[in-house]
Amino acid sequence: MILNYIIWNVNPEIFSIPESVPVLGGFSVRWYGLFFAIGFVLGYIILQKIFKREGIEQKLTDDLFTYMFIFTILGARLGQVLFYEPHYYFTHPIEILKIWHGGLASHGAAVGILLGLYLFARRYKRPYIWVLDRIAIVVPLAGFFIRMGNLMNSEIFGYPTHLPWGFIFVRAMEPNLRVGPHQPTQIYEGLAYLLIFFFIFNYYKKHRTHLKPGKLFGFFSLLIFLARFLIEFLKEPQEIWEQHMLLDMGQLLSIPLIILGIALIIWSSKQAPINYDKSLSGK
Repeated sequence: MILNYIIWNVNPEIFSIPESVPVLGGFSVRWYGLFFAIGFVLGYIILQKIFKREGIEQKLTDDLFTYMFIFTILGARLGQVLFYEPHYYFTHPIEILKIWHGGLASHGAAVGILLGLYLFARRYKRPYIWVLDRIAIVVPLAGFFIRMGNLMNSEIFGYPTHLPWGFIFVRAMEPNLRVGPHQPTQIYEGLAYLLIFFFIFNYYKKHRTHLKPGKLFGFFSLLIFLARFLIEFLKEPQEIWEQHMLLDMGQLLSIPLIILGIALIIWSSKQAPINYDKSLSGK
């Protein structure tokens, strides 16, 4: 008999405008969108302070986050289409554009960010690894807020559990889902990302004047996707076809990024440190 659990029945919509209202009728503001925006805004503020300390002009921060926003959305959406539901989207191509219906894959976002930052670095003639190291500081914080958005949506949770902090996701109790408390893996993953953010941010502050290129992004790639890989063992499969896989799609996609992180940390250890407070500011 289940004695301890948390009933989770949060409405994913903060508010919505009735269909009868002209122009804006049917528009709604959701917790997921709010948390997504908070993650981006906080990341912008933090990176703005970092760039100011390093003598980088304000416009660079603005343009960097424009690239980040566009390529995060594009990559996350295409990741969902190609990695998880290609059959559905290729038979319903117009649905690819309807991102407000949900469906964003974090691994696709990672690929999109890497591409967007590469284009940004080329345009502004900045070292690609320098751009990656700066973004590595703030992306884990955004990841925390995105997972909190998943919690508000009652999605991406874990297997049934009798642990006292198990969540009964009332809005997700479909006929094919095992009834009862489930592991709140959104919280596990969100807290892991938050801890990684504090670790990388503090490492940057401590080693800023003698930082080896690639070290921050190496930490990011290794720790973020290692956490994702491990927590996936506790998650309910997101797609039916994943139910009988030894490793699910999220884990398979995490492996090359874990290897990339390890390789970058090793490569970075052989590089000369750079004082970023002076090297890019023109002082």
